[in-house]
Amino acid sequence: MRNSSRFGTPVPRLRTAVALLLAAAVIQVGPGSQEIAFARAPEPVTVHSSDPSAALERFAVTIQRRTLANGLRVVLVPEPSSPTVAVAVTYGVGSRQETPGKSGFAHLFEHMMFEGSEHVKKGQHFQLISERGGSLNGTTNSDRTNYYEVLPAGELELALWLEADRMRALDVSPENFENQRSVVKEEYRMRYQNVPYMLGALRLGELVFANFAPYANPTIGKMEDLDRAEVGWARDFYAHHYAPNNAVLTIAGNFDADHALDLVERYFGKIPQRSVETQALPTTLPEAKSAREKVEDANAKTPAVFYSWLIPPSHTPEHYALELVAMLLGDGDSARLYQELVRNRAVALEAHAFTRDFAGPDAFTIQAVLADRADLATVEHALDVELEKVRKNPPNDAELKRLKTRLRAGFVFGLESSLNRAMELGEYELLWGDARGIAHELAHYDAVTPKDMQAAAARYLDDAHRVVVEITPKPKATP
Repeated sequence: MRNSSRFGTPVPRLRTAVALLLAAAVIQVGPGSQEIAFARAPEPVTVHSSDPSAALERFAVTIQRRTLANGLRVVLVPEPSSPTVAVAVTYGVGSRQETPGKSGFAHLFEHMMFEGSEHVKKGQHFQLISERGGSLNGTTNSDRTNYYEVLPAGELELALWLEADRMRALDVSPENFENQRSVVKEEYRMRYQNVPYMLGALRLGELVFANFAPYANPTIGKMEDLDRAEVGWARDFYAHHYAPNNAVLTIAGNFDADHALDLVERYFGKIPQRSVETQALPTTLPEAKSAREKVEDANAKTPAVFYSWLIPPSHTPEHYALELVAMLLGDGDSARLYQELVRNRAVALEAHAFTRDFAGPDAFTIQAVLADRADLATVEHALDVELEKVRKNPPNDAELKRLKTRLRAGFVFGLESSLNRAMELGEYELLWGDARGIAHELAHYDAVTPKDMQAAAARYLDDAHRVVVEITPKPKATP
């Protein structure tokens, strides 16, 4: 369950919606053009339904998949009633593929990809999309980077041409590199260095993933690594990761599938494969160790405390159970932590729980921002009491029904827009091998029992393997 903002209410875990999937392995694609389950829906399908599982089954039938000779995977989701068409390109590279001393390159490249390519001048990508009433952006996380455009129906060819040009021949010039390095460093200052509690959150990640370095570094990167970075490193990064055989192209919305495939072949088909650097994920969970640190924060007005534990990867039975535990503890005003710490005892301003949803070893995190005049010992004791309840007693039937109802609604609504369909199905195809597998996701949550939740909490959320970061306001220097 990902947090929707710095300390905002966690969104329901959406394996196919805003939470964004993470990989369990790098999907290998063999040579040769092949068509996989190329099915066409007889009529438009609306995912929202009183029976979400049945609606998802119908939706999965509309998904068309194809792999080009160069390894590019293509996912098509026609929806004739939509006024727009969305295009997403998802690359199998995130911050976990970075090498020691070169952190932040995946995120830096998210910026570099908008700096121009062989036939697109700097700034022209934005201009061409906006002139046609469209929108665009890119995002980076630990396991993937994606780019997307949303345009009025009929403008599909523009988006495909733009994406193909920067996949084939990005302009990785010294000028563009220096410019975007400065932009990323400023982003670090604005989003982390000058935001309360964020530096403590970064330190928490380093501690909980101490035995799995690829996830210990933040996606934003370390400033000392960006300071010494060279443009040659950026060119190597592009050459080893930005390739058709390391990407999924997804099109969703109002378009003709046959015409779209012709355009895809025209613009992407001749882009050569590259030798892609892959990274194996551990087949067993690394050893989890306890740790405790204190961090002074010049931006914090009140203290905060973070708990975190190493847990199994996404798409495993225990992870599904722990996601529901996170919802039980920290999902909204009805959650146990809010009710006890914020509403009843008024010792915290905010209290949340969530999983990070990484492809490899994952993390379960609890965070609480203290109220004025509250002390850390009191808040930690309150958190410990609530955790002990979860470890010793399964949730009641009413609680579990509420959690699953909320999860189903968020899951289904997350697929209503063409953009969300394009982004999430692209990730599903890239990371889990078959975009149509989305139809079975809710069944995994429905299978979780109260005893499963209790057992998973007792096994992984114990004191012996807990990482704690205490954040206290930094005293102001006396004149």
